[in-house]
Amino acid sequence: MKTVLCYGDSLTWGYDAAALGRHALADRWSSVLAAGLGEGVQVIAEGLNGRTTAYDDHLADCDRNGARILPTVLHSHDPLDLVILLLGTNDMKPVIHGNAFGAVQGMERLIELTRHHAWSFEQTAPEILIVSPPPLCETANSAFAAMFAGGVEQSAMLASLYRDLADDKGCGFFDAGSVAQTTPLDGVHLDAENTRAVGRGLEPIVRMMLGV
Repeated sequence: MKTVLCYGDSLTWGYDAAALGRHALADRWSSVLAAGLGEGVQVIAEGLNGRTTAYDDHLADCDRNGARILPTVLHSHDPLDLVILLLGTNDMKPVIHGNAFGAVQGMERLIELTRHHAWSFEQTAPEILIVSPPPLCETANSAFAAMFAGGVEQSAMLASLYRDLADDKGCGFFDAGSVAQTTPLDGVHLDAENTRAVGRGLEPIVRMMLGV
């Protein structure tokens, strides 16, 4: 049995901008990925609304700093064969960091934490797959437009920057924006079809990295 950890934010949690709730379990990209991979692979979804790569959100009601929480999550689910990192959207908020370069620095920190983690049972570090989130789009939702001011331009840079980081660090890479688009309802999240598309798009590269 292979085990995959999907570490992400609301795109992994499955936020539904239309219903202001959560997508059905079967529609979340991690569930679609699990169904495609079959019974020989366990896919663990660890998504949290508002999670950043490595930055504090002092307005949040819980710890949104992905770097601070990651070691605990790794211990909770080890042994792991693959860690998928789909983060960076919330780093685009000016109150958090506000630019793509900051997200790259945060993603690099997550890679280092995974590679140098104190794994149980002397297991080797898992493979890492960096996933760039679909770029933000323009929206008439004034609250989200203000919350992510400047994010449309900055988020469009993430795919190329994450690809370079993956090449430099020897990680896998997938551009979720190649198969999915954010909804103009809020400019940030994915509708059900687009979140399913991410799961389908990930399946081939995950199979390759797991050797299944």
